[in-house]
Amino acid sequence: MTDTRLEIIPLGGLGEFGMNCMVMRFGEDIIVIDAGIMFSEVGHFGVDSMTPDFTFLERHREQVRAVILTHSHEDHIGSLSFLLKKVNVPVYGTPYTLRIVEPRLEEHHLLPATALRVVQAGETVEVGAFSIEYIRVSHSTVDCCALAITTPIGTIVHTGDFKFDATPVCGNAIDVARLRTIGQRGVLALLSDSTNVERPGQMPSERVVIPALEEIFDRARRRIFVSCFASSIHRIQIMFDLAQQFGRQVVAVGRAMERNIEIAERTGFLDTADLLVNPKDFKHFDPSEIVVLASGCQGEPMGAMARIADRSHRQAWMEAGDTVVLSARQIPGNEKAISKLINRCYRNEVEVIDSTQARIHVSGHGAQEDLRLMLEAIRPKYFIPIHGEYRQLYRHKLFACQTLGYAPDRVLLIESGDVVLLDGETAQIGDKIAVNRVYIDDTCSLELDETLLRDRKRLAYEGVVIAGVAVEETTGALLGPPEITTRGYLGVDGEEEEIAELRDVALSAVEAMPPAERVNGGKEHFQEHLRLALKRHIMRLTGQKPTIVPLVVVV
Repeated sequence: MTDTRLEIIPLGGLGEFGMNCMVMRFGEDIIVIDAGIMFSEVGHFGVDSMTPDFTFLERHREQVRAVILTHSHEDHIGSLSFLLKKVNVPVYGTPYTLRIVEPRLEEHHLLPATALRVVQAGETVEVGAFSIEYIRVSHSTVDCCALAITTPIGTIVHTGDFKFDATPVCGNAIDVARLRTIGQRGVLALLSDSTNVERPGQMPSERVVIPALEEIFDRARRRIFVSCFASSIHRIQIMFDLAQQFGRQVVAVGRAMERNIEIAERTGFLDTADLLVNPKDFKHFDPSEIVVLASGCQGEPMGAMARIADRSHRQAWMEAGDTVVLSARQIPGNEKAISKLINRCYRNEVEVIDSTQARIHVSGHGAQEDLRLMLEAIRPKYFIPIHGEYRQLYRHKLFACQTLGYAPDRVLLIESGDVVLLDGETAQIGDKIAVNRVYIDDTCSLELDETLLRDRKRLAYEGVVIAGVAVEETTGALLGPPEITTRGYLGVDGEEEEIAELRDVALSAVEAMPPAERVNGGKEHFQEHLRLALKRHIMRLTGQKPTIVPLVVVV
C-alpha cells in the first residue's frame, strides 16, 4: 500500500442484506462507514444476530481513526458495540442516529469511554486524510445522510440508504442541489444502494400511505392497533396526525417503540401533539378513543404485538371488532412468524390489514428511477454497487451500463472482502481479505465461535448419548454396570433393548482396558477410549453421529 492509492474494503453488506460495513484506507488512515448486523437465519441454533468479522480492523487498529454512521437502522449500527470493544475510536453521526446508538453502548458498558461526535447535515468533518461531508437524503427513518468523502486522490460518494422523496413527512427533503454540485465538481467513485434495483419507476413518498390509513381510521369503530418498525418515524408521525384528526389518544407499546418516539420527539423530528398517553392508562379509554403503536411487526415471539395478540401483555389487549394494521414489509425469512402473528390476531375476532390489502407501506429504498437520478447527479468516473445480494449488485451494474451508458470496466462488481484500489485515474480489484460472520447470542451479548455453533447443530440433528462409568480409586475395578442416557438420539430413546446394547458396548470397552490403566492412565484417556467405542458402534449400525459424552467417576 502506497500513499498514492485509496483502498475500499467492504467487510459486510455486499452479496448479502445486512451487516453493512465499509472500510476506506489512505496511507496510514482508516475510516469505517457503518457497522451493522444481520439477523439470524434458519439453522443457527441460539444465534440472534451476526456481525461482520472485524479481524482486519483489529490487525490495523493503530490506523483506525473513526466510525462514520450514515443512519440509525440496525443493519448499519447494530454491531457498533462489538466493533468498539476491539477498536475504541470516535463515532460520528447525526443527532438522531447517535441518540439511538447511546442506549446500545450503555448496555455494553461502553458509553462513558466512547467519543460521540454530532454532525449536522451540511457539515464537514476532518478525519485523518479524509474530509467527510454529510448530505441529507430521504429514507424510511430520519436524519439520514449520504457522505461525500474527499481524499488526496479524489472524492468518493457513499449514498447510505436513500430514495428521492421531495415531500417527506418528517425533516427536510433529500439535498439534490448539493449532490449535483458535488457531481459537477468531479467524483472519482460512487458507492450506491442497490436494494430495490429490480423495481421499476420511482419509489413514492412516504405520504402515499396516508389515504389508505385515513380510510382505516375513518371506518374503525373500536381500537386500532398499528404495528410498524420502531425506526419508521415518518409512519409514526402519520399515526399521530391521524389520531389527532379522528380524536384518538396514542399508546406506545414495546421498549423500542417507546424509546424511538421519545428520541424523535426530543430531537425535533416528531410532533406527538400531546396525544401520547401512558400504557397503564390503556384500560381507562373507550375502545373508540385509542390507537396503539406496537413494535414486533415481524412476528417476534416476545414482541409487543405478539403478546398483545396472545393476551399475555400486562397493559394492552385486543378484543372482537378491533382493527389490526401491519404497516411494514415482510423481511425475508420472517414469513412464517408473521403468518403466526396474523393467525393469533384473528383468534381475537379482529380485522387484520396488511400491505397486500391496502397501500399502507412504502419502501425507504430507491427504485430504478431513484438510482438513475443519483447516478446522473453524481456522474462518477467509477461506479460500485453496494447494499444487496449478488443479484441486486449485478442488476445495478447492468442498469448503469444499459440505461446510462457506463462502460463495463467503469463499474466494479465486488463482494464483501474484496479490496478496491484507486489511484485517481484507474480502479482495480486487488487481493481479497478473509471475512467471516461472527455469531451473537443477544441474551448475553457474547460472540459464539464456529465450534460452539457446530456443537449446537449436531445436538439438534443427531442428539446426545451420555455414558457414565464408576471405578474404584485404587484398583480401577468397575463398581457397577455402565449407565446410558440418551436425548434426541433417533431410534434409541425409550428402547430398552437398544439401550442395553449400548450398555454392553460400554462395558466391553471398559473391560478391554486393564484396571490399573483406568486410574493411572488419566481420566481423559479413559473417557476418550469409551467415547470412541460407542462412536464406532453407533456409526456402524445407524450411520449417525450423535454427541457422545463419556463420564468417568473415580470413587
